[in-house]
Amino acid sequence: MHLVRPVIRAILLLLIPFSCSFALFNTNDTTKTALIVPRINSDIKIDAVLDEPYWQDALVIEANIEVRPGENIPAPVQTEALIMYDDENLYCGFRCYDPEPEKIRAHFCDRDDIWDDDWILILFDTFNDNQRSYDFFSNPYGIQADEIESSAGGGGSWDAIWNSHGRITDEGYIVEMSIPFSSLGFQRSPEDQIWGVDIVRSYPRNVRHHIGAFPRDRDNNCYLCQAIKLVGFKGAKPGRDIELAPTLSGIHSSEREDGIHTPMQLKSREMEAGLTARFGLTPNLIMNGTINPDFSQVEADIKQLDINRQFAIYYNEKRPFFLEGNDFFSTLSNGVYTRSLADPVGGIKLTGKEGNHTIGFFSVQDKITNFIFPGPEGSDSGSLEQQNTSSVMRYKYDVGESSNIGMLVTDREGKDYYSRLGSIDATLKLTQKDELVFQVLNSSTQYPDSIINEYDQKQGTISGTSITSYYEHDTRKYNVYGYYSQVSPDYRADLGFTTRSGYHYTEAGGTWKWRRDPGSWFTQITWYGSYDLRRDWQYRPMHKAFTSRIYYEGPWQIYAGAYFEHGRDIFEGDSYRMNNVQFWTGSRPSGFIRLSLWGEYGDDIDYCNNRPGTSLNLSPTIELRPGKHLNLEMGHTWEKLDVAPGRLYTANSSKFKVIYQFSKRIFVRAILQKMVYDCNVSLYKDDDVDPKEKTFFSQLLFSYKINPQTVLFLGYSDNYWGDHVDPLTRTDRVFFAKMGYAWRI
Repeated sequence: MHLVRPVIRAILLLLIPFSCSFALFNTNDTTKTALIVPRINSDIKIDAVLDEPYWQDALVIEANIEVRPGENIPAPVQTEALIMYDDENLYCGFRCYDPEPEKIRAHFCDRDDIWDDDWILILFDTFNDNQRSYDFFSNPYGIQADEIESSAGGGGSWDAIWNSHGRITDEGYIVEMSIPFSSLGFQRSPEDQIWGVDIVRSYPRNVRHHIGAFPRDRDNNCYLCQAIKLVGFKGAKPGRDIELAPTLSGIHSSEREDGIHTPMQLKSREMEAGLTARFGLTPNLIMNGTINPDFSQVEADIKQLDINRQFAIYYNEKRPFFLEGNDFFSTLSNGVYTRSLADPVGGIKLTGKEGNHTIGFFSVQDKITNFIFPGPEGSDSGSLEQQNTSSVMRYKYDVGESSNIGMLVTDREGKDYYSRLGSIDATLKLTQKDELVFQVLNSSTQYPDSIINEYDQKQGTISGTSITSYYEHDTRKYNVYGYYSQVSPDYRADLGFTTRSGYHYTEAGGTWKWRRDPGSWFTQITWYGSYDLRRDWQYRPMHKAFTSRIYYEGPWQIYAGAYFEHGRDIFEGDSYRMNNVQFWTGSRPSGFIRLSLWGEYGDDIDYCNNRPGTSLNLSPTIELRPGKHLNLEMGHTWEKLDVAPGRLYTANSSKFKVIYQFSKRIFVRAILQKMVYDCNVSLYKDDDVDPKEKTFFSQLLFSYKINPQTVLFLGYSDNYWGDHVDPLTRTDRVFFAKMGYAWRI
């Protein structure tokens, strides 16, 4: 705490001169005239036919301005959005005209997998606070995607229950949506409300055109401040319903307990009922609870190469309970990482917003306690099959038009163990072009004896701090930024994702941007440069580098880039040259094929043997969509590391995925992935290195999905392992099934 208190005092002193500017700085355009959304009293059929009489009374908004890559130029196609509402639902219709409808890119696919298609988006800033928007997407067949966007970062994946339908016509395509007010959060008011809205159409042809309903001021880094304003929604009923989602899950698993030469034995055969409930405590405060949930991941993680890696690998969250409202818990320093919760048995969550106050809370009981032990030059990880209770509380208060200050508290408690963290943070929009973000955290941790002994951790209570700040000045043509962070050696974030501690880090840089309208040989070129300096806790240099990046976008949806680094690293007291280049390129010339390549070449460190090396990594990917229902994706990663005596290792990872989507609701998917490590054991100091290690993973899944919670999954997966002596042998196998139903009262 001796570092936190002076920092807090300094922050408060900094905020005093800005407090008046928040009141004066109004990012909203007060000259805009709000558009009135009509209320209707009719039974609506969602069928992508907009010729019913009630649509004649809807508010019509035209999206006719190309905002990317063209900058506020006339759009190549016309788009109309129709909006109206009743007491229960918001209704949106879209007429997306196209002079060449045969070129429309549309496929039958799973929910949230529409991004290579044509699509239409409508988003709502329901609190009119420029902080958060609910985004609803659809491709021409009515297949949905949805997101929550937060001006403070975070957001992303979200699974709301709403209805949509789409169809391709001789004039383009039509989409119709019905969005329950219970799926949105907004202020309680007996009178009309003001919401922000935008309509965006993505039109992929030679380039991917993004078409909006209003011109974008790229000298104003507050996007929602520029949105069109809607007036209406009087009598709307937000989120006071009850939603129950009972599930029934079954699993049958077998494994070889003592190596691949023992017989396969039954591990578990279980059938379990669960329940997830959602209840609106107030129109804006939502309680979620779950008992015996099925937290299993239907989409398997892509296996990543982990040879010669210093730090723990980050995996994205995919589980529905944690995805809902996850933007409430997002902070600059990644203080909440829900993938640290490995096998929860139940939990509760509370999220919502009342006026200027945003609240998030969850508490989960977990069967397994996972750990990351950060250090200045690498991280270690461990696990205990020991139950813990993990709780997180998040609060934010809106300041001015688009700024906020907040706090975060996390707590994980187990037998002879606890990890607690507290922080304050702020996102300050100082002007239309200037933003300051900072976070100050303090942690207190005590490990059980088994962890202390196995992972060489300190006895008793250890405490640490983390301070992070970021400033950016962003304009249409350029941006400049500065970043600073420091993490003390004993800082721990056991419910977050912190892989490095005991350092000070400073970075400063900027970007210059060139843009051209479609028809040019490029639509965007950006050049970026920075200087990075990392020092240990005693301020001794650990890393310093000059970096530069060039990025290109052009016709045929081609993109390409290169990143150059010239610097040095210190590892275990030795200095290493670190000059390398990363490069990437790709293209989506049609709806049939997508190609991409990522690579890296240059200086590296052999962390196992403490010596310099040279590495090369190549990762090509190809995706094919022959027809409207079939999706084939093949990718490979090849990596090698050479040291002075010769080749140290070669690593290969191959992945193949095939999906056949029978309809909007039904698909079958198969995933195969193989990894092979070939090591030159004569060049390793450690004798415990296999010359060859092989793994193979397969998964087959049948999915029937009416909405994100009314689902049927049937699947099978297994793993194989082998080395230079033993061939690939199955080590385990799992059959699983899940049924879920969303029931609204």
